[in-house]
Amino acid sequence: MRRGISFEIPNKYGRWLGEILKPIDIAAFDWQIGSGESYTVIDEQLDEELFSKERNVIEGAELKNRIEANQYYIISADLQAYPKNEVIRVETFEEFMESDCQLVLLVVDCIYVTIYCKNQETIELLNKNAITCRFKEIEYITNENDARTRLSVW
Repeated sequence: MRRGISFEIPNKYGRWLGEILKPIDIAAFDWQIGSGESYTVIDEQLDEELFSKERNVIEGAELKNRIEANQYYIISADLQAYPKNEVIRVETFEEFMESDCQLVLLVVDCIYVTIYCKNQETIELLNKNAITCRFKEIEYITNENDARTRLSVW
């Protein structure tokens, strides 16, 4: 069974989360923002954090605007998509499968992206999008090759 996909993005400023999530209706979900470190970029300089530490849940429309309208630099990111008003926090793949969480997006060390998704058609769309975006080292995450024990960046 395909659990998701993994790939590498360029280690530079951009709108990478918006590009990665292009096949997803971002606004249809509420998003749990976990620990991570991403900064907006203004005049080629790192500025304020992309995600506020005070808010750990963002409505999809706000997230969509934030990741598509701003240029930013991702060091790490941890996002989880839930149906509206049903946000909890999942920590393991087993919890993810038993929850209403639909997608988990993790970015580690600026370039390593892992996406877990319950919908097989969405996994395929994310894979095609990664190919179109010319991301590197694209592969499906399966029951056989998934070594991750926790769904977090730390």
